[in-house]
Amino acid sequence: MRHRKAGRKFGRSADQRKALTRSQINALLLHGRITTTEAKAKELKRWVERVVTMAKPADVHAHRQASVWVSDRNAHKRLFGTYVDRFRDRPGGYTRIYHVGPRPGDAAPMAIIEFVEAHAEPVAAPAGRAARSRARRPSAKAPDAPKE
Repeated sequence: MRHRKAGRKFGRSADQRKALTRSQINALLLHGRITTTEAKAKELKRWVERVVTMAKPADVHAHRQASVWVSDRNAHKRLFGTYVDRFRDRPGGYTRIYHVGPRPGDAAPMAIIEFVEAHAEPVAAPAGRAARSRARRPSAKAPDAPKE
């Protein structure tokens, strides 16, 4: 039974899950927004919220605690420079998730996770590969010129 056992496994071992989570935390801190599957975005939200909250005191202990999850030097600087200042008075809810539809290859549900207060408007769903190729290709049924 999985009673009171939080978290998703993603078909990976514990060390692989931890590496995936760390790399996604670093990417989100560096770029402010990433596109991933819905399940990974929901799981990432849990961990990013914890990392930002533990970094808010901005003392030596907070830096050491955050370094467990934030391994990239630039992401670490951005966490303590940008995000701690931005969310100083916010008690939680630092990220939002937008659902953007299925991935073209395997129809996996995709989502965009981003920090709040970074963009005023929601992100438009990216066009799929088929929609882009149809937009570039001229229609075969279009008439060339009127015949007289």
